[in-house]
Amino acid sequence: MKTMKGPGLFLAQFAGDAAPFNSLDAIGPWAASLGYKGVQIPSWDARLFDLAKAAESDAYCDEVKGTLAQYGLAITELSTHLQGQLVAVHPAFDEAFDGFTVPAVRGNPKARQEWAVEQMKLGAKASRRLGLSANVSFTGALAWPFVYPWPQRPAGLVETAFAELGKRWRPILDAYDEAGVDLCYEIHPGEDVHDGATFERFVDAVGGHRRACINYDPSHFLLQQLDYLAFIDLYHERIKAFHVKDAEFNPNGRVGVYGGYEPWIDRAGRFRSLGDGQVDFGGIFSKLAQYDYDSWAVLEWECALKHPEDGAREGAEFIAAHIIRVTERAFDDFAAGGTDEAANRRMLGLG
Repeated sequence: MKTMKGPGLFLAQFAGDAAPFNSLDAIGPWAASLGYKGVQIPSWDARLFDLAKAAESDAYCDEVKGTLAQYGLAITELSTHLQGQLVAVHPAFDEAFDGFTVPAVRGNPKARQEWAVEQMKLGAKASRRLGLSANVSFTGALAWPFVYPWPQRPAGLVETAFAELGKRWRPILDAYDEAGVDLCYEIHPGEDVHDGATFERFVDAVGGHRRACINYDPSHFLLQQLDYLAFIDLYHERIKAFHVKDAEFNPNGRVGVYGGYEPWIDRAGRFRSLGDGQVDFGGIFSKLAQYDYDSWAVLEWECALKHPEDGAREGAEFIAAHIIRVTERAFDDFAAGGTDEAANRRMLGLG
């Protein structure tokens, strides 16, 4: 059995233009002071990281690792969520997602997709140079506007969407395989891959690719009312990253799963700081320990109510308290009888 690593902190929600959140050298000691052992780096945020440089320069990667190591921190994974989102964008979201890319390709969906694919491949190279085993990302979406089956979906619509999604991701996954890095998709509403059934469709579409893995985040499952513990039983072999994020679901006479277009604070389903929501983390950490998950437990902080710095401080303590240091021996070893095969046969009446 193996013990997972942590606590780690995803820096995306904390990076900003004011110190200590405006550089890796400044945010590192802040994270370490809260008790974090690792940080997950948003690869698109130039205040913290240069993805293109990391893909080509061992010296730069050594510098990044050294900057964090002086504060006792490791890199958990690189995040390429925003770039992954742009690998597949339905035209309905073209303008909304243009903000995720560089100005030169905005308004040009084909150029934007090509940029995103190149960014994802840079993520594979950078992860390899940094000595990382996983990258976390999104799949993007072509079929999301049709997630609810009204009007009735034409026959083959979903199959065509996933075939195209697989076609776009297969060469990227091959690049990650060449780099020796798992590509861990966050199973997330707004992506075509948003639950177990759609993940299975995607894995089929990429030919069962061994690098098509999961960044497990139970908050998105609770808001869908999916059994997030049973999900681990089904897909644990593909879970290679873990976002520790809490949520609550409190439906009423006005709003339910779909949220009524309400702001986050008024939705039935809301993300919450760790310990303030309804996710059974005791069950989750136990299941992951049972299945030998040995990678990082990383806080992704999102909350409709609490201040982020309070959420970060409490989150480190919460994760540290939930990581199970697995046992190296059976609890009943003290009662072992020291029998051998001959004794076993006698006990079974086999002579």
